[in-house]
Amino acid sequence: MIGEQATGAIDGVHIHAVVFEGLTVTVNGIPAQLAILAADGTIVAAGKEVAREAEAVAINCHRNFLKGQGHLRVLSNPIPTAKRATA
Repeated sequence: MIGEQATGAIDGVHIHAVVFEGLTVTVNGIPAQLAILAADGTIVAAGKEVAREAEAVAINCHRNFLKGQGHLRVLSNPIPTAKRATA
């Protein structure tokens, strides 16, 4: 469990995490964005709000682990669908 997780599984895609910048994504060196897709392929949300939400959930999960709280699952509040991003 301690150690580095394997990365680089998606050819050409780089997800960067910087503590004071959050998550950013590039595809073959070109800026890109994270998106949430429904099962039918509909884009539910995309962009910086998705990156912020993913980062917050990951950080909160890690913090719970470090605190030894015993529950390692962190749930996000729903992202409002009224602010749907378009691709």
